[in-house]
Amino acid sequence: MRILIVEDEDALADGLKFNFEQEGYDVVLAGDGPTALERFRDEHAPVDLVILDLMLPGMSGYETCRALRMLDDQVPIIVLSARSLSEDRAQAFDAGTDQYLTKPFALPELLVRVRKLIERRGSNRNSESPRPDQRPRSYEFGNVQVDFDTFQITVGGKTHALTTQEVELLRYFIENEGRVLPRLQILEDVWDHNPDVTARTIDNFVMRLRKLIEPDPAEPRHILSVRGTGYRFVKVPVNTIPNAEMT
Repeated sequence: MRILIVEDEDALADGLKFNFEQEGYDVVLAGDGPTALERFRDEHAPVDLVILDLMLPGMSGYETCRALRMLDDQVPIIVLSARSLSEDRAQAFDAGTDQYLTKPFALPELLVRVRKLIERRGSNRNSESPRPDQRPRSYEFGNVQVDFDTFQITVGGKTHALTTQEVELLRYFIENEGRVLPRLQILEDVWDHNPDVTARTIDNFVMRLRKLIEPDPAEPRHILSVRGTGYRFVKVPVNTIPNAEMT
């Protein structure tokens, strides 16, 4: 497995490279955005995961993340940054990152996150032999078609690419159709209780999904807010939901 680390602090980059190589990963370093994109385009050694700093010289981490998403909408991206404000997290998630970890960080936690994201991506790739108990590879509701294999969603004939985390959250909603899902439960089941992911992060992801699937995101019909609790996904829109707040 190949990891691309985009970090301009040489000491930190070298330390990460050493530790990931000890875990058996092939590691490539880049100190800025343009170099990272060049390394990522190397067809002879595809990248399985990106670790990305935000404060990079010249081209920012946000810009780099967006450019990476233009090249590959599925590769897992973990932001590793000293920026800790909620606005920074929101902007990073909006750019397409899957997870956000603030500096200073615990190396064992980073290693676990990397392993889980790569395993999750691998399980999505290796789904060519369906079993009766296998998760659905596609799903339709309203004028929306979701393809879990390609990480794409088609709405009214227009296709959009989803990130790994967006796909996982949408799949989670679909598999729990009709159930009220508290934010804490979503954090545990979708983000593995990631301490850097807050209820605001979930709300931002929901907002992005609503912009794609809802005819009017301000008045959602499928991903409904439940006052003081979390969210509820319904395949067939209804006019009223008990104890639900349509936002």
